[in-house]
Amino acid sequence: MKIPRLGLVLIAATLFYGISFAQTPNLDAKLNEQIVSVPLGSGIFAVELETTIFKPPGDGPFPLLIMNHGKAPGNAHFQERARYFAISREFVTRGYAVVIPMRKGFSKSTGAYVDGGCNIGGNGQAQADDVQGVLEYVVKQGWVDRERILVAGQSHGGLTTMAFGTRNFAGVKGLINFAGGLRKENCQWELSLVDAFGDFGAKTKLPSLWFYGENDSYFNPELANKMYAAYTKSGANAKLIAYGPFKNDAHSMSGSRDGVKIWWPETEQFLKKLGLPTEVLMQVGNVPQHPRTDFASIDNVDAIPYVKETGRAGYRNFLGRSMPRAFAISASGAWGWGNEGDEPSVRAMSNCQKNSQLPCKLYAVDDYVVWKE
Repeated sequence: MKIPRLGLVLIAATLFYGISFAQTPNLDAKLNEQIVSVPLGSGIFAVELETTIFKPPGDGPFPLLIMNHGKAPGNAHFQERARYFAISREFVTRGYAVVIPMRKGFSKSTGAYVDGGCNIGGNGQAQADDVQGVLEYVVKQGWVDRERILVAGQSHGGLTTMAFGTRNFAGVKGLINFAGGLRKENCQWELSLVDAFGDFGAKTKLPSLWFYGENDSYFNPELANKMYAAYTKSGANAKLIAYGPFKNDAHSMSGSRDGVKIWWPETEQFLKKLGLPTEVLMQVGNVPQHPRTDFASIDNVDAIPYVKETGRAGYRNFLGRSMPRAFAISASGAWGWGNEGDEPSVRAMSNCQKNSQLPCKLYAVDDYVVWKE
């Protein structure tokens, strides 16, 4: 990647997990992953948005996917950098560059996340301002095909994507909404959400593809249908894929490698209609696996060293979780796990390290033990 041409500043090569230990980001060389800081605004309104870029080999210009992240509970600054490996991998192998900006106040991005109360439409438009700013910056780079752009998002990022669609940005061919929306408390957020999508649909000329699962813990099928009806009432071009249940929660489908078989076939047809590429141009392997050891069987709870009964109870909980998954421990007795989504092993290590002054190590990955004494 030609960073000098980008005019982007590489973010420090250290992400901090826990209290005492820093870890270097495990950048995916096969996807040419880089973390850059995109400057927006000026003066007292200037911010820098932590942005992940995945690219095929070469100088481009490449068709572009902008992927918008969701919102985890709690302080937005504590949210991890989004990478969406399953989605990014599918698009990079087909010759796309993928850009994933962390919006204001999220992760290492500066500025503050503005909640906006129960004005969900206003919240979406505020988030879309950041997407537009990043896109205006990125399309000036020589490696971007500014005439072939796709914008997608998951959960809060799906809401952001649909709000951004109202801008009808030049070169953007279509929108993909993975379980988009925003759930609030202490207000009639469902009505506000439906109204927001109705307003978006009345102002959007771009076609869109929607994915909502039957067992989505945030937006059930009834609510998804109401949002879709409101969005298309004014004639907006959208297709809703109601795909049934997915594992424990369909809300995480787009972040799972097992979700590709649900969203890619429909997305492939959508891209073809838009005149965007769908053929695989290169092969990229999955995230490297940790080697199996003979320390113990995966279900031998008593074999885990260091942890007390609370940790063993946590491990039993971990065994009931869907894959991909990972469990980490520390000699201090700390432990943590992660499953589904982007790099569960990194999240397991992070969750363990938050409670340990000693370094954490992976104990188990998926359905086997990786621990070495």
